[in-house]
Amino acid sequence: MNPAKSKNPKDHLIIALDGSVDEALQWAGELQGHANWIKVGMTLFYQTGPSIIKEMKDLGYKVFLDLKLHDIPNQVENASAVLAGLGVDLITVHASGGRAMMASAMLGARTGAEENALPVPKVIAVTVLTSMTNDTLQTIGVSDTAANQVERLIRLSREAGTDGIVCSPHEAAMARSILGSGALVVTPGVRPTGAATGDQSRIMTPKKAFTAGASHLVIGRPITRATDRIQAIEAIIKEVEGVHP
Repeated sequence: MNPAKSKNPKDHLIIALDGSVDEALQWAGELQGHANWIKVGMTLFYQTGPSIIKEMKDLGYKVFLDLKLHDIPNQVENASAVLAGLGVDLITVHASGGRAMMASAMLGARTGAEENALPVPKVIAVTVLTSMTNDTLQTIGVSDTAANQVERLIRLSREAGTDGIVCSPHEAAMARSILGSGALVVTPGVRPTGAATGDQSRIMTPKKAFTAGASHLVIGRPITRATDRIQAIEAIIKEVEGVHP
């Protein structure tokens, strides 16, 4: 099944476990049955190694392992193969690593999955981090706007054959128009109405993000740091009812 086409809203919400190991395991346990996807980021993975993937899979979750691979093509191909062998469902690479590097990530994912008799994980390319603005791009030598840089990297990732991209919800409509209906458009920087923005700059509400063209929303602190986490996720599901892909 194309993960961008499921009609179950739980298949389109990815809960980011950005906390300690104990917190992540507690949150994942609490949210069983209320969420289908978990995001394991680099801090959590670097603390635990592959064991956290097995624990999340044992709890029944699909796992988005967000390590943003970025190295020479050979290294990325090998790393992608290793991650695919862990049984993850979705991995990320930096689009700024170039077409060859992204294509190598796709090859590695297929190889690692086949060698371990596992489904091939989807590979998506990170465009411009949601913490970055036009001003911060200028400081690293990118003279274009964030929107134009995102568009450039979306087109490059399409040429490389990735399964989709990561962008802020503000670029989701553009991504959808370039990539078509079947691609994954995964958007962090999603905050329910009234939630704190934290360290992300280009943000949007869940309903508006889906309307703009996102296939999946990554939401962390508004759920994991809520007083009632189940109530928080159920409120988001209610908000996007009839709007999600």
